[in-house]
Amino acid sequence: MGRHVQLRAATAEDLDWIHELRHRVYAQELGQHAPNAAGRLRDGLDGDNVYLVAAHGPHRVGFVSLTPPWAGRYGLDKYLTRDELPLLADPDLFEVRILTVEPRHRSTVAAPLLMYAALRWIASRGGRRVVAMGRSDLLAMYEAAGLRPAGRTVRSGAVTFEVLTGDVAELTLGALDRHRATLERLGAAVDWCLDMPFAPRPDGCEHGGASFTAIGPDFRTLQRRHRIVAADVLDAWFPPAPDARAALTDDPAWAARTSPPTGAEGLVAEIAAVRGLPREAVCVGAGSSDLIFRAFGQWLTPDSRVLLMDPGYGEYAHVTERVIGCRVDRFGLRREDDWRIDTDRLAATVAAGEYDLVVVVNPNNPTGRHLPAADLCAVIAGAPERTRWWIDEAYLGYVDPAESLAGLAATAPRVVVCSSLSKMYALSGMRAAYLVAEPVTAARLRRWTPPWPVSLPAQLAAVAALRDPVYYAERWRHTHVLRTQLASDLRELDSSWTVEEGVANFLNVTLPAGGPSAAQLVAECRRHDVYLRDLSPLSARYEGRTVRIAVKGSAENARIVTACQAALDALLPPVPRPLAPAVGAAR
Repeated sequence: MGRHVQLRAATAEDLDWIHELRHRVYAQELGQHAPNAAGRLRDGLDGDNVYLVAAHGPHRVGFVSLTPPWAGRYGLDKYLTRDELPLLADPDLFEVRILTVEPRHRSTVAAPLLMYAALRWIASRGGRRVVAMGRSDLLAMYEAAGLRPAGRTVRSGAVTFEVLTGDVAELTLGALDRHRATLERLGAAVDWCLDMPFAPRPDGCEHGGASFTAIGPDFRTLQRRHRIVAADVLDAWFPPAPDARAALTDDPAWAARTSPPTGAEGLVAEIAAVRGLPREAVCVGAGSSDLIFRAFGQWLTPDSRVLLMDPGYGEYAHVTERVIGCRVDRFGLRREDDWRIDTDRLAATVAAGEYDLVVVVNPNNPTGRHLPAADLCAVIAGAPERTRWWIDEAYLGYVDPAESLAGLAATAPRVVVCSSLSKMYALSGMRAAYLVAEPVTAARLRRWTPPWPVSLPAQLAAVAALRDPVYYAERWRHTHVLRTQLASDLRELDSSWTVEEGVANFLNVTLPAGGPSAAQLVAECRRHDVYLRDLSPLSARYEGRTVRIAVKGSAENARIVTACQAALDALLPPVPRPLAPAVGAAR
Protein backbone atom coordinates (compact mmCIF):
# COMPACT_ATOMS: atom_id res chain seq x y z
CA MET A 1 0.00 0.00 0.00
CA GLY A 2 1.71 3.18 -1.12
CA ARG A 3 0.86 6.59 -2.39
CA HIS A 4 -2.69 5.64 -3.38
CA VAL A 5 -4.04 4.78 0.08
CA GLN A 6 -7.21 6.77 0.66
CA LEU A 7 -8.89 7.39 4.02
CA ARG A 8 -12.44 8.69 3.85
CA ALA A 9 -15.88 8.56 5.38
CA ALA A 10 -17.94 5.67 4.10
CA THR A 11 -20.51 6.32 1.42
CA ALA A 12 -23.83 4.56 0.92
CA GLU A 13 -22.12 2.47 -1.77
CA ASP A 14 -19.62 1.16 0.80
CA LEU A 15 -22.20 -0.32 3.15
CA ASP A 16 -22.84 -3.56 1.25
CA TRP A 17 -19.09 -4.29 1.16
CA ILE A 18 -18.82 -3.49 4.89
CA HIS A 19 -21.64 -5.91 5.68
CA GLU A 20 -20.13 -8.58 3.43
CA LEU A 21 -16.63 -8.23 4.95
CA ARG A 22 -18.08 -8.36 8.45
CA HIS A 23 -19.81 -11.62 7.58
CA ARG A 24 -16.63 -13.16 6.16
CA VAL A 25 -14.51 -12.16 9.16
CA TYR A 26 -16.82 -12.32 12.19
CA ALA A 27 -19.15 -15.11 11.11
CA GLN A 28 -17.07 -17.39 8.87
CA GLU A 29 -13.52 -16.75 10.10
CA LEU A 30 -13.88 -16.06 13.83
CA GLY A 31 -17.23 -17.67 14.67
CA GLN A 32 -18.41 -14.65 16.65
CA HIS A 33 -21.75 -14.75 14.82
CA ALA A 34 -23.66 -17.48 13.04
CA PRO A 35 -23.25 -17.46 9.23
CA ASN A 36 -26.33 -16.56 7.22
CA ALA A 37 -27.46 -17.32 3.68
CA ALA A 38 -27.31 -13.66 2.62
CA GLY A 39 -23.60 -13.50 3.43
CA ARG A 40 -24.11 -10.12 5.07
CA LEU A 41 -23.69 -9.16 8.71
CA ARG A 42 -25.47 -5.96 9.61
CA ASP A 43 -25.20 -3.92 12.78
CA GLY A 44 -28.07 -2.71 14.94
CA LEU A 45 -26.19 0.57 15.31
CA ASP A 46 -25.82 1.16 11.58
CA GLY A 47 -28.06 4.20 11.73
CA ASP A 48 -25.90 5.78 14.44
CA ASN A 49 -22.43 4.57 13.50
CA VAL A 50 -19.88 6.45 11.45
CA TYR A 51 -17.71 4.26 9.22
CA LEU A 52 -14.26 5.27 8.01
CA VAL A 53 -12.87 3.37 5.03
CA ALA A 54 -9.34 2.69 3.76
CA ALA A 55 -9.07 2.09 0.03
CA HIS A 56 -6.21 1.26 -2.32
CA GLY A 57 -7.08 2.59 -5.72
CA PRO A 58 -10.55 1.26 -6.55
CA HIS A 59 -10.28 -1.51 -3.93
CA ARG A 60 -11.57 -1.13 -0.37
CA VAL A 61 -9.16 -2.71 2.09
CA GLY A 62 -10.59 -2.03 5.56
CA PHE A 63 -12.94 -0.04 7.74
CA VAL A 64 -13.51 1.04 11.31
CA SER A 65 -16.79 1.88 13.00
CA LEU A 66 -17.27 4.76 15.44
CA THR A 67 -20.24 5.24 17.74
CA PRO A 68 -20.55 8.82 19.06
CA PRO A 69 -22.12 9.69 22.43
CA TRP A 70 -25.06 11.44 20.78
CA ALA A 71 -26.18 8.07 19.42
CA GLY A 72 -27.48 7.41 22.94
CA ARG A 73 -26.26 3.79 22.96
CA TYR A 74 -23.12 1.74 22.35
CA GLY A 75 -22.32 -1.72 21.05
CA LEU A 76 -21.10 -2.60 24.55
CA ASP A 77 -24.60 -2.02 25.90
CA LYS A 78 -25.42 -5.49 24.55
CA TYR A 79 -22.99 -7.03 27.00
CA LEU A 80 -22.69 -4.76 30.04
CA THR A 81 -24.97 -2.44 31.99
CA ARG A 82 -23.99 1.12 32.88
CA ASP A 83 -23.63 -0.03 36.50
CA GLU A 84 -21.19 -2.73 35.42
CA LEU A 85 -19.24 -0.32 33.19
CA PRO A 86 -19.85 3.25 34.47
CA LEU A 87 -17.65 4.85 31.82
CA LEU A 88 -20.46 4.18 29.31
CA ALA A 89 -22.27 7.10 30.98
CA ASP A 90 -19.42 9.51 30.15
CA PRO A 91 -20.91 12.23 27.87
CA ASP A 92 -17.61 12.54 25.97
CA LEU A 93 -17.14 8.80 25.32
CA PHE A 94 -16.78 7.46 21.78
CA GLU A 95 -16.77 3.75 21.00
CA VAL A 96 -14.32 2.37 18.43
CA ARG A 97 -15.74 -0.83 16.98
CA ILE A 98 -15.03 -3.65 14.56
CA LEU A 99 -11.75 -2.43 13.07
CA THR A 100 -11.63 -4.84 10.13
CA VAL A 101 -9.14 -5.33 7.31
CA GLU A 102 -9.27 -7.62 4.27
CA PRO A 103 -7.08 -10.70 4.97
CA ARG A 104 -4.53 -9.95 2.27
CA HIS A 105 -3.90 -6.44 3.68
CA ARG A 106 -3.49 -7.32 7.35
CA SER A 107 0.30 -7.09 7.22
CA THR A 108 0.12 -3.54 5.81
CA VAL A 109 -0.39 -0.20 7.56
CA ALA A 110 -4.14 -0.31 6.90
CA ALA A 111 -5.14 -1.17 10.48
CA PRO A 112 -2.84 1.40 12.19
CA LEU A 113 -3.97 4.06 9.73
CA LEU A 114 -7.62 3.32 10.38
CA MET A 115 -7.10 3.46 14.13
CA TYR A 116 -5.22 6.74 13.80
CA ALA A 117 -7.98 8.13 11.55
CA ALA A 118 -10.56 7.09 14.15
CA LEU A 119 -8.70 8.98 16.88
CA ARG A 120 -8.40 12.09 14.71
CA TRP A 121 -12.11 11.94 13.85
CA ILE A 122 -13.04 11.57 17.51
CA ALA A 123 -10.77 14.43 18.62
CA SER A 124 -12.23 16.66 15.90
CA ARG A 125 -15.68 16.06 17.43
CA GLY A 126 -14.62 16.93 20.97
CA GLY A 127 -14.16 13.35 22.14
CA ARG A 128 -11.88 12.90 25.12
CA ARG A 129 -12.19 9.19 25.86
CA VAL A 130 -12.62 6.01 23.84
CA VAL A 131 -13.84 2.54 24.69
CA ALA A 132 -13.33 -0.55 22.56
CA MET A 133 -13.64 -4.33 22.62
CA GLY A 134 -10.33 -5.98 21.82
CA ARG A 135 -9.81 -9.67 21.23
CA SER A 136 -8.17 -11.17 24.30
CA ASP A 137 -5.60 -13.01 22.18
CA LEU A 138 -4.45 -9.64 20.78
CA LEU A 139 -4.36 -7.79 24.11
CA ALA A 140 -0.64 -7.07 23.91
CA MET A 141 -1.16 -5.30 20.59
CA TYR A 142 -3.88 -3.06 22.02
CA GLU A 143 -1.83 -2.24 25.09
CA ALA A 144 1.14 -1.35 22.88
CA ALA A 145 -1.16 1.16 21.15
CA GLY A 146 -1.90 2.80 24.53
CA LEU A 147 -5.29 1.26 25.32
CA ARG A 148 -5.76 -0.09 28.83
CA PRO A 149 -8.09 -2.82 30.16
CA ALA A 150 -11.17 -1.44 31.90
CA GLY A 151 -11.50 -4.54 34.08
CA ARG A 152 -14.28 -6.23 32.14
CA THR A 153 -14.27 -9.20 29.77
CA VAL A 154 -17.13 -10.13 27.45
CA ARG A 155 -17.76 -13.15 25.25
CA SER A 156 -19.46 -13.06 21.87
CA GLY A 157 -19.89 -16.40 20.13
CA ALA A 158 -16.51 -18.14 20.06
CA VAL A 159 -14.53 -14.95 20.74
CA THR A 160 -13.51 -13.44 24.08
CA PHE A 161 -12.99 -9.69 24.24
CA GLU A 162 -11.31 -7.40 26.74
CA VAL A 163 -12.98 -4.02 27.30
CA LEU A 164 -10.34 -1.36 26.68
CA THR A 165 -10.28 2.38 27.18
CA GLY A 166 -7.96 5.34 26.74
CA ASP A 167 -7.63 9.12 26.61
CA VAL A 168 -7.95 10.40 23.03
CA ALA A 169 -5.22 13.03 23.29
CA GLU A 170 -2.79 10.63 24.96
CA LEU A 171 -3.48 7.91 22.40
CA THR A 172 -3.00 10.33 19.50
CA LEU A 173 0.19 11.84 20.86
CA GLY A 174 1.41 8.36 21.76
CA ALA A 175 0.88 7.24 18.19
CA LEU A 176 2.80 10.27 17.00
CA ASP A 177 5.65 9.58 19.40
CA ARG A 178 5.89 5.87 18.53
CA HIS A 179 5.31 6.12 14.80
CA ARG A 180 6.24 9.71 13.99
CA ALA A 181 8.51 8.87 11.07
CA THR A 182 5.96 6.46 9.61
CA LEU A 183 3.06 8.88 10.04
CA GLU A 184 5.02 11.77 8.57
CA ARG A 185 5.87 9.61 5.57
CA LEU A 186 2.30 8.42 5.24
CA GLY A 187 0.91 11.92 5.77
CA ALA A 188 2.57 12.94 2.53
CA ALA A 189 1.46 9.79 0.73
CA VAL A 190 -2.04 9.10 2.04
CA ASP A 191 -5.00 10.63 0.28
CA TRP A 192 -6.57 12.03 3.43
CA CYS A 193 -10.21 12.73 2.54
CA LEU A 194 -11.50 13.28 6.06
CA ASP A 195 -12.74 16.65 7.27
CA MET A 196 -10.03 17.26 9.85
CA PRO A 197 -6.24 17.79 9.50
CA PHE A 198 -4.05 14.70 9.34
CA ALA A 199 -1.93 15.83 12.31
CA PRO A 200 -3.12 17.50 15.54
CA ARG A 201 -1.79 20.83 16.71
CA PRO A 202 1.57 20.19 18.40
CA ASP A 203 0.54 22.06 21.56
CA GLY A 204 -2.83 20.34 21.73
CA CYS A 205 -4.75 23.59 22.23
CA GLU A 206 -7.41 24.51 19.67
CA HIS A 207 -7.91 28.21 18.93
CA GLY A 208 -9.31 30.27 16.11
CA GLY A 209 -6.94 32.33 14.02
CA ALA A 210 -6.55 30.26 10.87
CA SER A 211 -7.38 33.51 9.10
CA PHE A 212 -3.94 34.87 9.99
CA THR A 213 -2.39 31.89 8.26
CA ALA A 214 -4.13 33.09 5.10
CA ILE A 215 -2.83 36.62 5.66
CA GLY A 216 0.69 35.33 6.30
CA PRO A 217 2.24 34.86 9.75
CA ASP A 218 5.63 36.01 8.43
CA PHE A 219 4.03 39.47 7.85
CA ARG A 220 5.33 39.70 4.27
CA THR A 221 1.88 39.68 2.66
CA LEU A 222 -0.17 41.80 5.04
CA GLN A 223 -2.05 43.31 2.12
CA ARG A 224 -4.01 40.07 2.03
CA ARG A 225 -5.84 41.22 5.14
CA HIS A 226 -8.05 43.45 2.99
CA ARG A 227 -9.66 40.44 1.28
CA ILE A 228 -9.92 38.14 4.32
CA VAL A 229 -12.98 38.12 6.58
CA ALA A 230 -11.55 36.93 9.91
CA ALA A 231 -14.77 35.78 11.56
CA ASP A 232 -12.99 32.82 13.22
CA VAL A 233 -11.56 35.03 15.98
CA LEU A 234 -13.54 37.37 18.22
CA ASP A 235 -11.59 40.55 17.59
CA ALA A 236 -13.75 43.66 17.62
CA TRP A 237 -15.21 44.82 14.30
CA PHE A 238 -14.66 48.47 15.30
CA PRO A 239 -11.37 50.39 15.80
CA PRO A 240 -10.07 51.45 19.21
CA ALA A 241 -11.25 54.75 20.66
CA PRO A 242 -9.79 57.85 18.95
CA ASP A 243 -7.45 58.68 21.83
CA ALA A 244 -6.23 55.08 21.92
CA ARG A 245 -5.38 55.26 18.23
CA ALA A 246 -3.65 58.57 18.79
CA ALA A 247 -1.60 57.06 21.61
CA LEU A 248 -0.31 54.45 19.16
CA THR A 249 0.48 56.89 16.33
CA ASP A 250 1.64 60.03 18.14
CA ASP A 251 5.27 58.97 18.51
CA PRO A 252 5.59 55.27 17.62
CA ALA A 253 9.39 55.44 17.47
CA TRP A 254 9.54 56.59 21.09
CA ALA A 255 6.95 54.00 22.19
CA ALA A 256 8.92 51.25 20.43
CA ARG A 257 12.32 52.04 21.93
CA THR A 258 11.29 53.06 25.44
CA SER A 259 10.96 50.67 28.37
CA PRO A 260 7.47 50.83 29.91
CA PRO A 261 6.72 51.42 33.60
CA THR A 262 8.07 48.30 35.28
CA GLY A 263 4.86 47.23 36.98
CA ALA A 264 2.42 48.98 34.64
CA GLU A 265 1.62 51.29 37.54
CA GLY A 266 -0.33 53.80 35.44
CA LEU A 267 -2.44 51.08 33.85
CA VAL A 268 -3.15 49.51 37.24
CA ALA A 269 -4.20 52.89 38.64
CA GLU A 270 -6.51 53.55 35.67
CA ILE A 271 -8.16 50.12 35.96
CA ALA A 272 -8.67 50.63 39.70
CA ALA A 273 -10.15 54.10 39.20
CA VAL A 274 -12.51 53.10 36.37
CA ARG A 275 -13.69 49.92 38.08
CA GLY A 276 -13.83 51.39 41.60
CA LEU A 277 -11.28 48.94 42.99
CA PRO A 278 -8.28 49.19 45.35
CA ARG A 279 -5.04 49.19 43.37
CA GLU A 280 -3.59 46.40 45.48
CA ALA A 281 -6.38 44.10 44.22
CA VAL A 282 -5.34 44.45 40.56
CA CYS A 283 -2.73 42.41 38.73
CA VAL A 284 -2.05 42.92 35.00
CA GLY A 285 -0.73 40.67 32.27
CA ALA A 286 -0.08 40.37 28.55
CA GLY A 287 -3.59 39.11 27.79
CA SER A 288 -5.81 36.79 29.78
CA SER A 289 -3.83 33.71 28.69
CA ASP A 290 -0.76 35.12 30.44
CA LEU A 291 -2.77 35.49 33.66
CA ILE A 292 -4.35 32.04 33.32
CA PHE A 293 -1.02 30.29 32.90
CA ARG A 294 0.62 32.27 35.69
CA ALA A 295 -2.17 31.97 38.25
CA PHE A 296 -3.12 28.36 37.60
CA GLY A 297 0.54 27.36 37.63
CA GLN A 298 0.81 28.78 41.14
CA TRP A 299 -2.44 27.46 42.55
CA LEU A 300 -2.90 24.03 41.01
CA THR A 301 -1.03 20.71 40.99
CA PRO A 302 -1.73 17.32 39.39
CA ASP A 303 -3.65 16.47 42.57
CA SER A 304 -5.99 19.45 42.17
CA ARG A 305 -9.57 18.89 41.11
CA VAL A 306 -11.09 21.39 38.68
CA LEU A 307 -14.60 21.91 37.29
CA LEU A 308 -15.01 23.46 33.83
CA MET A 309 -18.14 24.43 31.94
CA ASP A 310 -18.68 22.35 28.79
CA PRO A 311 -18.74 23.81 26.18
CA GLY A 312 -16.25 26.39 27.35
CA TYR A 313 -13.16 28.33 26.34
CA GLY A 314 -10.54 25.75 25.36
CA GLU A 315 -7.57 27.44 27.05
CA TYR A 316 -8.83 26.35 30.46
CA ALA A 317 -8.96 22.67 29.56
CA HIS A 318 -5.53 22.91 27.94
CA VAL A 319 -3.86 24.49 30.96
CA THR A 320 -5.51 22.35 33.61
CA GLU A 321 -5.40 18.99 31.81
CA ARG A 322 -2.43 19.12 29.44
CA VAL A 323 -0.05 21.59 31.09
CA ILE A 324 -0.62 20.96 34.82
CA GLY A 325 -2.32 17.56 34.65
CA CYS A 326 -5.18 18.27 37.06
CA ARG A 327 -8.17 16.03 37.58
CA VAL A 328 -10.77 17.83 35.49
CA ASP A 329 -14.54 17.33 35.48
CA ARG A 330 -16.99 18.94 33.07
CA PHE A 331 -20.26 20.59 33.98
CA GLY A 332 -22.29 19.82 30.88
CA LEU A 333 -24.36 22.64 29.44
CA ARG A 334 -27.35 21.42 27.46
CA ARG A 335 -28.74 22.53 24.13
CA GLU A 336 -32.24 21.82 25.45
CA ASP A 337 -31.56 24.36 28.23
CA ASP A 338 -30.50 26.92 25.60
CA TRP A 339 -26.92 26.38 26.87
CA ARG A 340 -27.70 28.26 30.08
CA ILE A 341 -26.17 27.27 33.41
CA ASP A 342 -28.64 25.48 35.65
CA THR A 343 -27.68 27.07 38.96
CA ASP A 344 -29.34 24.42 41.12
CA ARG A 345 -27.48 21.66 39.31
CA LEU A 346 -24.22 23.63 39.44
CA ALA A 347 -24.61 24.23 43.17
CA ALA A 348 -25.23 20.53 43.78
CA THR A 349 -22.26 19.53 41.62
CA VAL A 350 -19.86 21.88 43.39
CA ALA A 351 -21.15 20.91 46.85
CA ALA A 352 -20.49 17.23 46.13
CA GLY A 353 -17.30 17.58 44.12
CA GLU A 354 -14.63 18.81 46.55
CA TYR A 355 -13.24 21.08 43.84
CA ASP A 356 -10.16 23.22 44.26
CA LEU A 357 -11.19 25.48 41.37
CA VAL A 358 -14.36 26.18 39.39
CA VAL A 359 -14.05 28.18 36.16
CA VAL A 360 -17.00 30.18 34.83
CA VAL A 361 -16.66 32.27 31.66
CA ASN A 362 -19.48 34.82 31.89
CA PRO A 363 -20.74 35.56 29.26
CA ASN A 364 -19.65 32.16 28.10
CA ASN A 365 -17.50 31.61 25.05
CA PRO A 366 -18.54 29.77 22.88
CA THR A 367 -22.24 29.56 23.87
CA GLY A 368 -22.76 33.32 24.21
CA ARG A 369 -24.97 32.91 27.29
CA HIS A 370 -24.75 35.09 30.40
CA LEU A 371 -25.56 34.08 33.96
CA PRO A 372 -26.84 37.08 35.99
CA ALA A 373 -24.42 38.22 38.67
CA ALA A 374 -26.93 37.72 41.46
CA ASP A 375 -27.48 34.08 40.46
CA LEU A 376 -23.76 33.37 40.23
CA CYS A 377 -23.10 35.06 43.58
CA ALA A 378 -25.74 32.86 45.19
CA VAL A 379 -24.04 29.70 43.91
CA ILE A 380 -20.64 30.92 45.12
CA ALA A 381 -22.02 31.81 48.55
CA GLY A 382 -23.37 28.30 49.01
CA ALA A 383 -20.24 26.53 47.79
CA PRO A 384 -17.65 24.90 50.07
CA GLU A 385 -15.09 27.30 51.53
CA ARG A 386 -12.20 25.35 50.03
CA THR A 387 -13.35 26.01 46.46
CA ARG A 388 -11.81 28.92 44.56
CA TRP A 389 -13.85 30.52 41.73
CA TRP A 390 -12.28 31.97 38.59
CA ILE A 391 -14.74 34.22 36.75
CA ASP A 392 -13.70 35.23 33.23
CA GLU A 393 -15.46 38.43 32.17
CA ALA A 394 -13.79 39.00 28.80
CA TYR A 395 -17.15 39.76 27.10
CA LEU A 396 -19.02 41.43 29.97
CA GLY A 397 -19.13 44.84 28.26
CA TYR A 398 -21.62 43.40 25.80
CA VAL A 399 -23.99 42.83 28.74
CA ASP A 400 -23.44 45.49 31.42
CA PRO A 401 -20.21 46.35 33.29
CA ALA A 402 -22.36 46.66 36.41
CA GLU A 403 -22.77 42.85 36.26
CA SER A 404 -19.09 42.38 37.12
CA LEU A 405 -18.05 40.38 40.18
CA ALA A 406 -14.81 42.36 40.44
CA GLY A 407 -16.02 44.13 43.57
CA LEU A 408 -16.65 40.77 45.25
CA ALA A 409 -13.28 39.43 44.09
CA ALA A 410 -11.46 42.40 45.68
CA THR A 411 -12.63 41.30 49.14
CA ALA A 412 -13.44 37.56 48.91
CA PRO A 413 -10.32 35.31 49.08
CA ARG A 414 -11.98 32.52 47.08
CA VAL A 415 -13.15 34.61 44.10
CA VAL A 416 -10.94 35.90 41.28
CA VAL A 417 -12.16 37.87 38.25
CA CYS A 418 -10.17 37.97 35.01
CA SER A 419 -10.94 40.52 32.32
CA SER A 420 -9.29 41.09 28.96
CA LEU A 421 -9.09 44.49 27.28
CA SER A 422 -8.74 42.71 23.93
CA LYS A 423 -12.23 41.98 22.67
CA MET A 424 -14.33 44.71 24.29
CA TYR A 425 -11.83 47.52 23.69
CA ALA A 426 -10.58 46.51 20.22
CA LEU A 427 -7.07 45.93 21.55
CA SER A 428 -6.48 42.24 20.78
CA GLY A 429 -3.12 43.00 19.17
CA MET A 430 -1.96 44.90 22.26
CA ARG A 431 -2.27 41.95 24.68
CA ALA A 432 -3.44 43.66 27.87
CA ALA A 433 -5.59 42.14 30.60
CA TYR A 434 -6.06 42.23 34.35
CA LEU A 435 -7.36 40.15 37.19
CA VAL A 436 -8.94 41.23 40.43
CA ALA A 437 -8.29 39.32 43.63
CA GLU A 438 -8.24 39.90 47.35
CA PRO A 439 -5.02 41.92 48.00
CA VAL A 440 -3.07 39.08 49.65
CA THR A 441 -3.83 36.76 46.71
CA ALA A 442 -3.01 39.51 44.21
CA ALA A 443 0.28 40.32 45.95
CA ARG A 444 1.38 36.69 45.81
CA LEU A 445 0.65 36.58 42.11
CA ARG A 446 2.53 39.84 41.49
CA ARG A 447 5.61 38.25 43.05
CA TRP A 448 5.53 35.76 40.19
CA THR A 449 4.99 38.46 37.58
CA PRO A 450 8.09 39.42 35.58
CA PRO A 451 8.92 43.10 35.15
CA TRP A 452 7.39 44.91 32.17
CA PRO A 453 4.49 42.44 31.78
CA VAL A 454 2.64 44.78 29.39
CA SER A 455 4.37 46.64 26.56
CA LEU A 456 4.47 50.44 26.48
CA PRO A 457 2.25 50.73 23.37
CA ALA A 458 -0.27 48.43 25.05
CA GLN A 459 -0.22 50.44 28.28
CA LEU A 460 -0.67 53.72 26.40
CA ALA A 461 -3.57 52.39 24.32
CA ALA A 462 -5.29 50.63 27.23
CA VAL A 463 -5.22 53.69 29.49
CA ALA A 464 -6.63 55.88 26.72
CA ALA A 465 -9.34 53.31 25.95
CA LEU A 466 -10.45 53.08 29.58
CA ARG A 467 -10.88 56.86 29.64
CA ASP A 468 -13.50 56.80 26.86
CA PRO A 469 -16.45 54.74 28.12
CA VAL A 470 -18.97 56.63 25.98
CA TYR A 471 -17.26 55.59 22.73
CA TYR A 472 -17.20 51.91 23.69
CA ALA A 473 -20.75 51.83 25.06
CA GLU A 474 -21.97 53.00 21.65
CA ARG A 475 -19.84 50.40 19.84
CA TRP A 476 -21.15 47.63 22.09
CA ARG A 477 -24.73 48.77 21.47
CA HIS A 478 -24.19 48.75 17.72
CA THR A 479 -22.66 45.27 17.94
CA HIS A 480 -26.03 43.96 19.12
CA VAL A 481 -27.70 45.59 16.10
CA LEU A 482 -25.19 44.02 13.71
CA ARG A 483 -25.49 40.59 15.37
CA THR A 484 -29.28 40.63 15.17
CA GLN A 485 -29.18 41.52 11.47
CA LEU A 486 -26.53 38.89 10.72
CA ALA A 487 -28.58 36.25 12.55
CA SER A 488 -31.68 37.20 10.57
CA ASP A 489 -29.82 37.03 7.25
CA LEU A 490 -28.32 33.63 8.10
CA ARG A 491 -31.68 32.19 9.15
CA GLU A 492 -33.09 33.13 5.77
CA LEU A 493 -30.47 31.03 3.98
CA ASP A 494 -31.70 27.68 5.22
CA SER A 495 -34.56 26.78 7.54
CA SER A 496 -32.90 23.48 8.49
CA TRP A 497 -30.05 25.03 10.43
CA THR A 498 -30.22 26.69 13.83
CA VAL A 499 -28.85 30.18 14.52
CA GLU A 500 -28.19 31.04 18.18
CA GLU A 501 -27.35 34.65 19.01
CA GLY A 502 -26.30 34.90 22.63
CA VAL A 503 -25.31 38.28 24.08
CA ALA A 504 -21.73 38.87 22.90
CA ASN A 505 -20.00 39.71 19.60
CA PHE A 506 -20.60 36.35 17.96
CA LEU A 507 -23.31 33.84 17.12
CA ASN A 508 -23.42 30.10 16.48
CA VAL A 509 -24.89 28.16 13.58
CA THR A 510 -25.71 24.45 13.92
CA LEU A 511 -26.17 22.33 10.81
CA PRO A 512 -28.85 19.63 10.75
CA ALA A 513 -27.98 16.06 11.67
CA GLY A 514 -27.16 13.95 8.66
CA GLY A 515 -26.03 16.94 6.63
CA PRO A 516 -22.62 18.52 6.06
CA SER A 517 -20.26 18.75 9.02
CA ALA A 518 -19.14 22.02 10.54
CA ALA A 519 -15.66 21.35 9.18
CA GLN A 520 -17.05 21.05 5.66
CA LEU A 521 -18.92 24.35 5.95
CA VAL A 522 -15.78 26.07 7.26
CA ALA A 523 -13.67 24.66 4.42
CA GLU A 524 -16.16 25.78 1.77
CA CYS A 525 -16.38 29.30 3.20
CA ARG A 526 -12.60 29.59 3.10
CA ARG A 527 -12.78 29.22 -0.67
CA HIS A 528 -14.40 32.66 -0.54
CA ASP A 529 -11.80 34.08 1.90
CA VAL A 530 -14.33 33.94 4.75
CA TYR A 531 -13.03 32.24 7.91
CA LEU A 532 -15.39 30.76 10.49
CA ARG A 533 -14.64 28.73 13.63
CA ASP A 534 -15.51 25.05 13.81
CA LEU A 535 -16.49 24.49 17.46
CA SER A 536 -16.45 20.69 17.19
CA PRO A 537 -13.06 20.10 18.87
CA LEU A 538 -14.18 22.06 21.93
CA SER A 539 -16.97 19.73 22.96
CA ALA A 540 -18.72 16.54 21.90
CA ARG A 541 -21.96 18.34 22.73
CA TYR A 542 -21.67 20.16 19.42
CA GLU A 543 -21.78 16.79 17.57
CA GLY A 544 -19.45 18.11 14.86
CA ARG A 545 -22.19 20.39 13.50
CA THR A 546 -21.69 23.88 15.00
CA VAL A 547 -19.68 26.87 13.81
CA ARG A 548 -19.09 30.16 15.59
CA ILE A 549 -19.19 33.37 13.57
CA ALA A 550 -17.78 36.64 14.88
CA VAL A 551 -19.86 39.76 14.27
CA LYS A 552 -18.13 42.10 11.83
CA GLY A 553 -19.11 45.35 10.13
CA SER A 554 -22.03 45.48 7.69
CA ALA A 555 -19.99 44.88 4.54
CA GLU A 556 -18.08 41.93 6.00
CA ASN A 557 -21.26 40.45 7.47
CA ALA A 558 -22.75 40.53 3.97
CA ARG A 559 -19.73 38.61 2.69
CA ILE A 560 -20.22 36.03 5.45
CA VAL A 561 -23.82 35.48 4.38
CA THR A 562 -22.82 35.21 0.72
CA ALA A 563 -20.07 32.70 1.51
CA CYS A 564 -22.42 30.60 3.64
CA GLN A 565 -24.96 30.56 0.81
CA ALA A 566 -22.27 29.42 -1.65
CA ALA A 567 -21.12 26.76 0.81
CA LEU A 568 -24.64 25.41 1.22
CA ASP A 569 -25.10 25.34 -2.55
CA ALA A 570 -21.90 23.31 -2.84
CA LEU A 571 -22.58 20.93 0.05
CA LEU A 572 -26.30 20.28 -0.10
CA PRO A 573 -28.04 18.41 -2.92
CA PRO A 574 -30.29 20.61 -5.03
CA VAL A 575 -33.91 20.69 -3.94
CA PRO A 576 -36.02 18.99 -6.62
CA ARG A 577 -38.50 21.32 -8.23
CA PRO A 578 -41.92 20.08 -9.45
CA LEU A 579 -42.13 19.78 -13.21
CA ALA A 580 -44.39 22.27 -14.95
CA PRO A 581 -47.21 20.58 -16.84
CA ALA A 582 -46.59 20.22 -20.55
CA VAL A 583 -48.55 22.47 -22.86
CA GLY A 584 -51.85 20.82 -23.67
CA ALA A 585 -51.48 18.17 -20.99
CA ALA A 586 -54.62 16.89 -19.32
CA ARG A 587 -55.38 18.32 -15.90
